[in-house]
Amino acid sequence: MTFTVGISPDFLDPAGRNVWGDIGLAGLDDAGLDWEYMQDSAAALTPAQMERYDAILYAAPAVTAESFGGVANPPLILARFGVGFDAVDLKACTAAGTVATITPDGARGPVATATLSMLLSVMHHTVTKDRLVREQRWDLREGFMGTGLSGKTVGLLGVGNTGGELIRLLQPFGVRCVGYDPFCPPERAAELGVDLMGLEDVAACCDALIVMAVLTDQTRHIVNAAILERMKPTAVVINMARGPIINEPDLIAALVSGTIAGAGLDVFEEEPVANELIGLPNVTLSPHCLSWTDEMSLGNGGSCVRAIVDVANGRTPEFVINREVLEAAAFKNRLSLRAT
Repeated sequence: MTFTVGISPDFLDPAGRNVWGDIGLAGLDDAGLDWEYMQDSAAALTPAQMERYDAILYAAPAVTAESFGGVANPPLILARFGVGFDAVDLKACTAAGTVATITPDGARGPVATATLSMLLSVMHHTVTKDRLVREQRWDLREGFMGTGLSGKTVGLLGVGNTGGELIRLLQPFGVRCVGYDPFCPPERAAELGVDLMGLEDVAACCDALIVMAVLTDQTRHIVNAAILERMKPTAVVINMARGPIINEPDLIAALVSGTIAGAGLDVFEEEPVANELIGLPNVTLSPHCLSWTDEMSLGNGGSCVRAIVDVANGRTPEFVINREVLEAAAFKNRLSLRAT
């Protein structure tokens, strides 16, 4: 049986080159699968695209209920190049008998490394010191003494796969790691060496609060004025996860008032960002791409390809986010046909 894979067109630059470089698409060739870049760009995957392919590997487009509208033969798998899935309608995927996957194995290392880079950059005032050189203001450098990381307390909001990798990277600095994560088993916390506690307690004792949670109704604006006011005036906030987890007006107020010392943000409530954050001297900004490296490209792409190849051969992929679809007849029957 043929198995056709569509790659969303947001991967391509105007010259038709993959902006991510090598994302492991040779693995599709090795598995004997047909693939092509889809032609039409859209904010969400369209019914026409869904009808055409057995699998879709995508990054930027959303997946909505309308994406499945009128589709008689939806893809068996939608493999997202990344870990966020707040723009994926999981109920619609399940109802259509389509498995949705993400790539925590590909993103874990690059995101953790980028988070450490952002943390060190904020604590050492790297961006400000770069500006002093460019503006020939060497006379001001004594006013920007950095803060060392060794011996400090790092608080994590979210102690999942990426949080665990960050804890590993922090070990040589001799930091104490504390975390808030209602879903982290105590035995895993003990294995990682992180002390679990309430979010208010994490905020109060940490020198850096690092957001590494997924965006849900429960985590939206969970970092707000009440949490920020509990933090040390020398502490910093780092967000490499999703912008709306932090109440941005509350963060801006805390940065202006000196409630906290600084922040490093790779994500924002609205992107592109166009508010007071841009003019604040005590915040380091990145356009939601600090973790984008060759390692990320091949890791995420390889994870997507493995998931697609699994499904094409009648196997259940590893990183399924709508697990209930695995018991749905609409999916199980079609998957079993691939195994014969």
